[in-house]
Amino acid sequence: MTTKVWVEHYGYEECKKSVYDSLKKLKTDYLDLMLLHQPFSDYYGAWKALEELYQEGILRAIGVSNFYPDRLVDIANFAEICPMVNQVETHVLNQQTEAKKWMDKYHVQIEAWAPFGEGRGGLFTNPTLTEIGAKYDKSAAQVMLRWNMQRGVIVLPKSTHKERMIQNLDVFDFTLSDEDMTAIANLDTQTSSFFSHYDPNMVEWFAKMVEERKTQHDSSKEKKSW
Repeated sequence: MTTKVWVEHYGYEECKKSVYDSLKKLKTDYLDLMLLHQPFSDYYGAWKALEELYQEGILRAIGVSNFYPDRLVDIANFAEICPMVNQVETHVLNQQTEAKKWMDKYHVQIEAWAPFGEGRGGLFTNPTLTEIGAKYDKSAAQVMLRWNMQRGVIVLPKSTHKERMIQNLDVFDFTLSDEDMTAIANLDTQTSSFFSHYDPNMVEWFAKMVEERKTQHDSSKEKKSW
């Protein structure tokens, strides 16, 4: 079981409270993996809380999400425990090749969110992917999953359709050739299909969102006290 600590719960004390709230909501006394959701605010205080909970056995593994190489190397070198997982946007159009090199160096497991890029850029009908899929009687989506798996990337495909969930699991009976892997590698745009954490406008947006969520939370607590 995996969940995350959001930015508004960063800092040592708030992070611990957030973890215990998650345990209560999920009705469990431990979690397999806990991630810090974004590389902003007091993530060092939050990470210290996760380290202690990991050492106590409450968290079986701890990691981060959306940490670009500079932030990952920062926490890997200055924290007591190096993150075990980094969950980042990873798909055919944004392959995270450079980021993966740094994760591999620090023995951090890369985990892909949006491995289909939510279909943006025509990925489900991309000629390269559909042609490769035809050789193995597989869909473009299955090719994308298999490609990431062969790179050593853990994939988290999302679907609300049963038949697609079954398809997403049917990727263990074929292997992409080196030629296939190279053809797919050439599709990389090295650009996010959603947003960049290097963009100061995006950082400001996150800060504003956190402030709004805190305001809503405080308002809700005040109403309950009436």
